[in-house]
Amino acid sequence: MRRVRYILWGAVLIAAVIFGGHQLSHMLETKSASGPTFQPVFTLTNHSGEPVSETTFRGDWALVFFGFTNCPDICPTTLAEFGNVMDRLGADASKVKPLFITIDPERDRVADVAKYVSAFHPSIIGLTGSNKQIAYTASSFKAFFERVPQETAPDGYTMGHTSAVYLISPEGNFVRTYQFGTSPEMIVEDLKTRI
Repeated sequence: MRRVRYILWGAVLIAAVIFGGHQLSHMLETKSASGPTFQPVFTLTNHSGEPVSETTFRGDWALVFFGFTNCPDICPTTLAEFGNVMDRLGADASKVKPLFITIDPERDRVADVAKYVSAFHPSIIGLTGSNKQIAYTASSFKAFFERVPQETAPDGYTMGHTSAVYLISPEGNFVRTYQFGTSPEMIVEDLKTRI
């Protein structure tokens, strides 16, 4: 009976975290209507083992998503949509960089992230780093994440996190978020008006 109670409380916690992420996404999108509100800054390692920073991606539009490789639903769905967006962009795809930033660096090493992103689309760039680097990066994007105990998850925990995709301009400014569930068609349509 105690185990069932823990599982139920875990489900409630995960639902609360996801709802909080959706609320944050909505707030960010509302703020973006009046123009860029922040400029993210980070120093991480890409899935090829090379150091990168926000300046690495200057000159291109960036679609940025925070997630983790053991994510059961939101992350694989979003990365599959990244692939769909990139395919639909056609010739304009070269002007967009889709970035997956892990929020679980203890499990998501460079090789793990490389294997994960390559399963979705060759253009997706996976980024990882130390716990401190990831925390700083998430804060810079105003993204939320936390470790959530869950008996049935790998290693006994899962991660709650912001589910939105961030759009960053070629100048490095936050432009808007796309809430989880925004169709690839809508994202492409919006990007085509900006590229």
